[in-house]
Amino acid sequence: MLRARVRVVLVGAGHAHLLVLKHAGALRAAGVEPILVAPPTFHYSGLATAVLSGALPPGRALLDVGALAARYGVRHLPAEVAAIDRQARRLHLSDGQDLAYDAVSFNIGSVTACGGDLQGEGEAWPVKPLSGLAGLRRRLEDHLADGVSPSIVVAGGGPTGFEVAAALAGRVERAGLSPRVLILRRSMPDWASARALGRLSAALQRRGILQTSGEAAGRRPGEVLLLDGGALPCDLLVMATGLQAPAVIADLGLPLSQDGRLAVGPTLQSPGDPTVLAVGDCAVITGSPRPPAGVFGVRAAPILAHNLAALGTGARLATFAPQSRWLSILDLGDGTGLALRGRVWSLGRGALMLKRRLDLGFVDGLRAASGEVLED
Repeated sequence: MLRARVRVVLVGAGHAHLLVLKHAGALRAAGVEPILVAPPTFHYSGLATAVLSGALPPGRALLDVGALAARYGVRHLPAEVAAIDRQARRLHLSDGQDLAYDAVSFNIGSVTACGGDLQGEGEAWPVKPLSGLAGLRRRLEDHLADGVSPSIVVAGGGPTGFEVAAALAGRVERAGLSPRVLILRRSMPDWASARALGRLSAALQRRGILQTSGEAAGRRPGEVLLLDGGALPCDLLVMATGLQAPAVIADLGLPLSQDGRLAVGPTLQSPGDPTVLAVGDCAVITGSPRPPAGVFGVRAAPILAHNLAALGTGARLATFAPQSRWLSILDLGDGTGLALRGRVWSLGRGALMLKRRLDLGFVDGLRAASGEVLED
């Protein structure tokens, strides 16, 4: 008698799940039926600011998820999970479908933690989900088409806030105008060494990218309102105020980390429900917290693939230990980058060249595997 296949639903097309697709044949051989539930397009985070600055065309940062899934024979449902019934082991999808599962893995990235809706009139552009950056880019280009360098405020003093501010300035510079960009931070940044941050701040200041302390609380035409009652000139407000897991993670009713990500063990399973796994920005390994970064999803992918196969074979589960030091590189929008690994850093063109090689290597490798042809 043939044993029934174990149905594993991969929710989200993050770094890890895209790489797990390459193991689809091995999963089927292990008695596992993988199904991918994800939007049709993958927005690669490593190239998002390169597109925002105008250094690369939008298509370089996009992947056809359906084509990649089809290449490996994986059924792809172009939808999102609207709700989950863990007792019945069913997913309710945004397109109205219900989908039964034996195990489910989440790799759905993160969204900007805006701290509630800003009061008043005017737009505020969150940096995530990445699909929203296209609208920000178009709005900036509307200003530039009129020959105007808009007053841009980026709320958030973390690496993302600095990188996005530099990217927006780069787009203004490419239009032949002088940037007017302000980074609005709650406190002095400490995510790199004092020397690295000093060099970075000086380089940004020379380009018209300034910093001040404060917190955005609201909007009105031409201004951002501050929590202390003040106001600053602002045509474009960008929110880079930290990241949190999408709402569906909290709706699972499972243990979360302090920052709202799904708590998982080294086997990538939730301690509250071993049929629920998670990797990437939406999850954190208890006892080994790491910031949201694509490198951890990439490193976790082979462990996830092994453990999903083990659900079919009964093999022993593998464990994932995220590295304590990792390379991150900020694209500064002017042909230079800031590379960071622990307290070691390098600022210059070489850093950006390395970033481009790594990022384009990853996304172009997946594109080649899918057979997708990039249009000029």
